Amino acid sequence: MAAVSLGHSLARGALRSPFKRPQPGVAFAGEPLVLPGLRVGLDRLAAYERVCGFATGDDGLPLTYPHVLGFPSAMSIMSGRDFPLPLLGLVHTSIEITRRRALAAAVPYELAVRVDRLAPHRRGTEAFVVTELREGGEVVWESTSTYLSRHRTDPWPAAAHTAEETPLPVLDEWRLGADVGRRYGAVSGDRNPIHLHPLTARLFGFPRAIAHGMWTVARCLAAHGTPPAVRARAEFRAPVLLPGTVLFASDSARFELRGGGEGASRVHVSGRVDRLTD
Repeated sequence: MAAVSLGHSLARGALRSPFKRPQPGVAFAGEPLVLPGLRVGLDRLAAYERVCGFATGDDGLPLTYPHVLGFPSAMSIMSGRDFPLPLLGLVHTSIEITRRRALAAAVPYELAVRVDRLAPHRRGTEAFVVTELREGGEVVWESTSTYLSRHRTDPWPAAAHTAEETPLPVLDEWRLGADVGRRYGAVSGDRNPIHLHPLTARLFGFPRAIAHGMWTVARCLAAHGTPPAVRARAEFRAPVLLPGTVLFASDSARFELRGGGEGASRVHVSGRVDRLTD
């Protein structure tokens, strides 16, 4: 099928959102969207690498870039009439990415995106969106993103206490400009108003624009580094306000993005990177 228009999907989802009433027990069994013969635009890739802090000039795809390729298809599915959760208000809460090997930028791929399932969550309903990148019929990259739709739920068991992990050493301080959301939106196509300007962000309850979650994890992975065969997971825990200052902390396997200054104890993004051994 033809490439999906992200702007059209976002507008369609916004218009349909007020008419969707999420509730416990909803289900979805939509068909996957498949894009064969997909080629990466090298100029756009280079711009993405610069915005996110990846090295430029290599004939390879950064670990997070296939998410950008699949995001329009994911939004097309979730803005559809049959998808039961409103697109407005969906919160990207986590992503897990598996890359089987290094991926060349100049070869054709097949991209497939589907909503794998909906599942109850103590704060609403989660949608699990699976994206696969295939080369010669082989899945060489895949991700699972979770999106949370908040609504009233049945009583939920109290969350089990988890032991706190050892704090990570701070390796760098990043000063983020007010234009980070606009720059990332230009290379990713995700021009959600909450990321662009203080005025449009305030319409959705934010004091000023916030950074894209996928920019924050891409920036962290660019700084941390990833082996060719890798599994990475990130949880988006709090929005990053723009402009602002954040601290990048990391060890050999884990990473965090924390607030700067008085907000240094607040974790915005946490994750880990594991080399695949199979």
